[in-house]
Amino acid sequence: MGHYLIEFRLGGYAKKYSQKLIFELVRKFRIRGMKDKVSHISLFGPFNTNNERQVVSIVQNVCKSYKWVAFKFSGFNYFNNPTNKVIYLDIKPSDDLRNLRYELANKLLSVTKTDSSQDRKSANDFYFHSTIAFKDIDNKFNQIWNYLKHKQEPNINQYLLRVTIIKKGRILYEYDLLQGRLLNRNQSLNRRVFQETVRILREGKKDFHKHMQISKHNITEIQTQSDTIDDTHKKKSILDKILLFFRGKI
Repeated sequence: MGHYLIEFRLGGYAKKYSQKLIFELVRKFRIRGMKDKVSHISLFGPFNTNNERQVVSIVQNVCKSYKWVAFKFSGFNYFNNPTNKVIYLDIKPSDDLRNLRYELANKLLSVTKTDSSQDRKSANDFYFHSTIAFKDIDNKFNQIWNYLKHKQEPNINQYLLRVTIIKKGRILYEYDLLQGRLLNRNQSLNRRVFQETVRILREGKKDFHKHMQISKHNITEIQTQSDTIDDTHKKKSILDKILLFFRGKI
């Protein structure tokens, strides 16, 4: 049986912020648990399986239904375990991220033996987080937490770019959501392949901003046109039209 984990590895500004904070805590409080750790968000596991191919197939089939999966760093939090406390960056997930994680877990549970009770949580009960301190922090917890309380809380918007399958600490496969394809280890580590993912992300953001500008223009038009509508129906009518616009029906 191989030892596996399914995760999202942070990139860009979020990765730089997380790694800088981890190294800061390691130096200041002499904690060892996070040395050489990759900043990530666990999606399933750790787990063991005799069905590696099926695991890879499930990840690919679930992920191909998703593309723009957003989430946000929304401050600091912790798991107050009696032993082995954990301090982490709190993640505010989008509905897509909740559903993606739940679909993965729901299908993987039948072909794996998981070590995490979180994997059986419902879509709304799972704790999305990115660990910044754990293992040898129990005696230093109050000091670390008081230190973090005086730092500015992160407010970082991100997209899930790739879902990574880890085997024995190494990338086995990644599914690239923006490119819509499964990558082997060499492709996952290839800089040019990742640059294509970044290009799609940037183009998508441009399209989004254009869409929002058009949306604001249309909302203004809708409000202007609605001035003559009877007051008892006015608010409802505007809301309905706005919702229809964002759903692409007007």
